[in-house]
Amino acid sequence: MKARIPAFSGYGIELEYMIVDRDTLSIKPIADKLLHQLAGTDTDEIQCGKLAWSNELALHLLELKNSYPESTLASLHSYFQNEINRVNAELGVMNARLMPTAMHPWMNPRIEAQLWPHAHAEIYQTYDRIFDCKRHGWGNLQSMHLNLPFSDNLEFVRLHSAIRLLLPILPALAASSPILEAQFTGFLDRRMEQYLTHQINIPTTMGKVIPDSILSESDYQTQVLNPMYQEIAPLDPDGILQHEWLNVRAAVPRFVRSAIEIRIIDVQECPYADLAIAAVVSGVVKAIYQQKTASLIDQQAIHTDSIVTILRHCIQDAEQATIADPEYLRLLGFAANRCTAGQLWQHLIESLIETKIIDPWRKALKIILEQGSLASRIIQALNQDFSRQHLQLIYHELCNCLETGQMFQGMNH
Repeated sequence: MKARIPAFSGYGIELEYMIVDRDTLSIKPIADKLLHQLAGTDTDEIQCGKLAWSNELALHLLELKNSYPESTLASLHSYFQNEINRVNAELGVMNARLMPTAMHPWMNPRIEAQLWPHAHAEIYQTYDRIFDCKRHGWGNLQSMHLNLPFSDNLEFVRLHSAIRLLLPILPALAASSPILEAQFTGFLDRRMEQYLTHQINIPTTMGKVIPDSILSESDYQTQVLNPMYQEIAPLDPDGILQHEWLNVRAAVPRFVRSAIEIRIIDVQECPYADLAIAAVVSGVVKAIYQQKTASLIDQQAIHTDSIVTILRHCIQDAEQATIADPEYLRLLGFAANRCTAGQLWQHLIESLIETKIIDPWRKALKIILEQGSLASRIIQALNQDFSRQHLQLIYHELCNCLETGQMFQGMNH
């Protein structure tokens, strides 16, 4: 186990992207070829300066992550943007590029998804056998994972409680997956709608997605992890999946690195947008952790079902979702009995986060708060035209945003 560091003294970011054909934008399952091209040998991960390139599960997916906690999020921006440019240069040789957003807009995973066949393949084969991974909730999803550290049991409990309270409104800020198989299906965060049930045949691995309150690290082991290992054991007699990463709740402790990983943030159009969201989320979590809006006891008292209801509204309508739960709003320091999720985020950002934390990200936050989540901007740009030609036009522009580090604005299409 690595040395523990105090809460909010370091940040870990993981960004996932699709590898697509540079011309057609259909997926290209060549992550293994890309990593081999760079490393000179077969590998599922390679270190490039402060960041690592890696693959998990699907051959068209590439993940970029900082391997060690970074003391500020602002310093990560240039690392990620520079590395994306380097990846795209390598992919250019294979007539490919990276595509942002949390779901491919027309991919059919039943036909197109290919699983990683090299090192650790037995893990993915076991996942596929138990959960059927050639589905949208598995073979077509890209997210940002935000890792926040804790140094002892008390920090863990306080951090888990603060994160739990904020989880349901994350899609209101970060939804970027409105299109599934070339249609808008009514959910601005379609990735999360798929995520809610993707491991449901082993219910203990996901619970209600929103985690229950927890009182200690040891309680987490006995109440969450052990039942999960017991339930899957008959289907996994060799114990291949019996690790803490089998837990897919919206936020999960990674005890092996003493951090809580937030898993339900859709990846955005460029790292600047991702890191702006990470800064806001960690800033609000810190204020809740410091009990600025409610005591720890009150935070833990709200029923998980109440939080799940808000999550479902935000998955469907993102920033436009109505939150009509006075108890929840009071826990976040909002005096009214109802508001939209967008209005709540505006309040949280203005009232709870220090100016110096916000300053580097003002351009991104202005666009998100004024024009809506990336999903809303994509829908606006599509303007009811879901033809392949028009989808390609919009998603080419999103790929260009990723290459240039620019925000996507959904007007004038």
